[in-house]
Amino acid sequence: KYGRGFKSTSCRSLHINEDNGRFLLLAILILVYLLCGAAVFSAIERPSELQAHVRWNRTLYNFSDRFNITLQDLNSFLREYETAVAAGIRADSLRPRWDFTGAFYFVGTVVSTIGFGMTTPVTVAGKVFLIFYGLLGCAGTILFFNLFLERIITLLAVVMKAFRLRRLRTSGFLPPGICRDFAASSLPGWKPSVYHVMLILGLSAIVISCCASAMYSPVEGWAYLDSLYFCFVTFSTIGFGDLVSSQGESYQHQSLYRLANFLFILTGVCCIYSLFNVISIVIKQVLNWMLGKMNCLCCQRCNKTNAFLGRRNAIRPGSRLRQGRFGQPLDSERPCDSDTDGRRLSGEMISMRDLTGSNKISLAIMQKQLSESANGYPLTVCGSSRHNGFSGGVGALGIMNNRLAETSDSR
Repeated sequence: KYGRGFKSTSCRSLHINEDNGRFLLLAILILVYLLCGAAVFSAIERPSELQAHVRWNRTLYNFSDRFNITLQDLNSFLREYETAVAAGIRADSLRPRWDFTGAFYFVGTVVSTIGFGMTTPVTVAGKVFLIFYGLLGCAGTILFFNLFLERIITLLAVVMKAFRLRRLRTSGFLPPGICRDFAASSLPGWKPSVYHVMLILGLSAIVISCCASAMYSPVEGWAYLDSLYFCFVTFSTIGFGDLVSSQGESYQHQSLYRLANFLFILTGVCCIYSLFNVISIVIKQVLNWMLGKMNCLCCQRCNKTNAFLGRRNAIRPGSRLRQGRFGQPLDSERPCDSDTDGRRLSGEMISMRDLTGSNKISLAIMQKQLSESANGYPLTVCGSSRHNGFSGGVGALGIMNNRLAETSDSR
């Protein structure tokens, strides 16, 4: 008996808060994802790096022998050359980095968190100013991205709602006379599916990237695949800096090209930001599904342990002292209806006082749900009353939870 009770108690002790469980599971999955990515990139890129290192050493030694220059002097010259390239003062065809257009391009990469690294401040005053400028600018840009996300989802919701109403009309389910009344009464609470929004944003990001690559490829002299790679790195604000647009000294139709470059980067970053947030909702659903599976396995083991214990037909004396208001146990949130510490099981007889108390709670919850459903904002979204599985509703996640309908159960 004590062994079975210990197993049931240990099962409940392993149960952690839902948000903490989701956080730990996501952290583990991200760590595994990073390890797998590191292994793949190391296997792909490491041989090319070793070959390039051998070629560079061969070239360096050949140049040193041919012109009778020591390797120390040659390396010193190369370091000065790299400093000049980073500062943008190389003698060949790079435009100035810190004229007004170059500075505008730089601050755009700062506030959008792209950070190519081609242009960086070198003075103390510039570095100090960048700290305060970036703090305010990045915060304002993130707010702009959130507002853009809210409006793009609202636009998609309006368009998809119109298509939904048109499909209902053409299908014959609604008589022509009540279509407008039905739309006014039922469709305001309708929300687009997160998967439909993800599909639309994904297609939009692909179209913008393909159009931008068609412009970058001939103007910058890049291969089309390299242009697509640049678009993803830039629009996702990764910003490696190996490929950077608008760095030449002059272009044909230069003003038009710089304007198009700015608009492509702006729309691309907004679209990819929105797509990332929608994908995060889908990842959250997968985490909830995994947590639900693990919780079911834990409860199955706990139920098997409790199956050996006999059921009682009355409440054990003293169990009321451990009950809360309306006859509910104080720790009723435990996942397993254990019998080891004096609480009754769900299948046993209860007193009239407990029955009336539970009915009062159920009636109050039902009235609240009906009231909120009538006002157009139901309490639960896909079975979750806690912001779709997250305890916070701020920023992009709050926008997603309020504007989108998740089609899968988040519990």
